Amino acid sequence: MMAAKRDDSFEDAGVLDWLLEEADPSVRLYALTKLLGKDEDSAEVAATRKAIMSSALVPKILARQSEGGFWGEGKDFYRDKYGGAAWQLLTLAELGADGNDPRIRAACEFILAHSQEAESGGFSVDAAAGGGGRPGGVMPCLTGNMAYSLCSLGYGNDGRVARALDWICEYQRADDRDSRPPKGWEYERLDPCFGRHSCFMGVVKSLKALAAVPPKRRTKMAKAKIAELVEFLLVHHVHMRSHDLTQVSRPGWLKFGYPLMYQTDALEILCILRELGVDDPRMSDALEAVAFKRDPDGRWKLENSFNGKTLVAIEKKGAASKWITARALYATRADVIARRSGNFPA
Repeated sequence: MMAAKRDDSFEDAGVLDWLLEEADPSVRLYALTKLLGKDEDSAEVAATRKAIMSSALVPKILARQSEGGFWGEGKDFYRDKYGGAAWQLLTLAELGADGNDPRIRAACEFILAHSQEAESGGFSVDAAAGGGGRPGGVMPCLTGNMAYSLCSLGYGNDGRVARALDWICEYQRADDRDSRPPKGWEYERLDPCFGRHSCFMGVVKSLKALAAVPPKRRTKMAKAKIAELVEFLLVHHVHMRSHDLTQVSRPGWLKFGYPLMYQTDALEILCILRELGVDDPRMSDALEAVAFKRDPDGRWKLENSFNGKTLVAIEKKGAASKWITARALYATRADVIARRSGNFPA
């Protein structure tokens, strides 16, 4: 594999070399594209993407896949935390797996056939008896995670994914205890998701999905929803209680992990905001909290993990983490962020 050309302006060269090690191609891909701004069609990126499919993690996940495209019991694609098909699809997307691989396409088709609710386009935690997802089980965080995964795995132009993104634009709200939810089955059945204070996980995963759509392909409705959800997060200074900015919303959001499944943390939120080109003074509290956790070697530790519940272990809890370090550098170092012109709507 070609060695990545070092950016001499990057003062953390030793850390960058660590992130670019070929033994961890998924992290290497993240560092190449997010920290060094390499184009997707570059030889380095192409070679790294190819290496991901033969690295330790992705083959281990795919080796346990059933012929129907699922893992474990097909019906438990969501409820088998974190061994079911929905969680494997999300993990594969996070790792940068190749969506053209027939096994991954089979997993995408399985989720679309069994989790996506036929009428609304949202994704459900249960399959319906007649096919598709059960209407009463549609959830914002799952819809966001599946739309993000499918976009990342090459389904961004698929009409079914477009319907999921439209669901986000129509139903995902950003209430901060300042209004009452509208009437209707989507809102009344899930008060934790759509109550007077919208669920953070729903907001974050929905925004993550919309950020995965290339800027030129975002609809007017998507741009408006991005602006709405971004403002919700900024009002909360990323991870604080908006009505008392001296209090962290959830202490666990300052213990950084990867992958986060349906959970979130301050670092993930910052990375999504950076992906959208957001630069706002209200991010400073979270940025300082991230920077504070950097160790003397310039690295960050993995503090939160689902190891033991997932099919594969991604790094060791309590040890220096390539994933957290790469994401923390992306979030905090504006000078090495590969900004995309026009990402964030005015």
